[in-house]
Amino acid sequence: MRQENKEEMKARARNIALKIAYDGTAYHGFQRQSPPVVAVANVLEKRLSVIFGDTIELAAAGRTDAGVHAYGQVVNFFTDGRIPVENIVRAANSLLPDDIVVKAAAEAPRDFSTRHSARSKTYLYRIHQDSTPDPMKVRYAWHVREPLDTRAMREALREIEGTHDFSSFRAAGGKPMSPIRTMYEAELKEEGEDITIRIHGSGFLYHMVRNLVGTLANVGKGRLTVEDFRQILAAKDRQKASPTAPAQGLYLLEVCYDIPLFC
Repeated sequence: MRQENKEEMKARARNIALKIAYDGTAYHGFQRQSPPVVAVANVLEKRLSVIFGDTIELAAAGRTDAGVHAYGQVVNFFTDGRIPVENIVRAANSLLPDDIVVKAAAEAPRDFSTRHSARSKTYLYRIHQDSTPDPMKVRYAWHVREPLDTRAMREALREIEGTHDFSSFRAAGGKPMSPIRTMYEAELKEEGEDITIRIHGSGFLYHMVRNLVGTLANVGKGRLTVEDFRQILAAKDRQKASPTAPAQGLYLLEVCYDIPLFC
């Protein structure tokens, strides 16, 4: 929500939390943008204002970039609207376009914030390996032409588990914050020509997952060794890591909180 409107919004009667899924292809990321640029938040705020009968300003757990998708984005907002919580999902989805869906709704405590109350997040990244692109997957996975050495990629991926300084995988332009993060789990699964990388951590830096995947892919291509990857992580220098992986392969899977909500 806008900083200048925060106190006014928080004076409202209810704090509503929603779990959102969306295909990010058509949008300029999640965060609200000025017209004519359209982000996921622009569409949600407009439609939710109709349902609740007042202006809506969303706060989100993650500000996904243009082209990035979500299964489990979480947003919250303050409202005086009186629609019962059990009716919100159906009402919202009757007004939203097909590429944005409200999956769940809940009344949240007054002090709940989707961003500041989050305890962990899980991201997925999908890669499709083939000599030619698959038109059914081009918007939802990174197409890589050559076969990848997934054994080496798994070995490198294990290096990020635990608590580390992830400065080597931090893009410029993000908000100033500590680069120290804890990764609870990092795994790679294969299904035919498709690779899914799943990373569960305490939090993530700007472009961190995509920068990690870009570097892991170069391990898979044989351009970097596992030891090279280990040294890149230790270097705390973005210039040592590989280029950022494309946006369309990334998905915000889940956000977890201390209170029983959507996780």
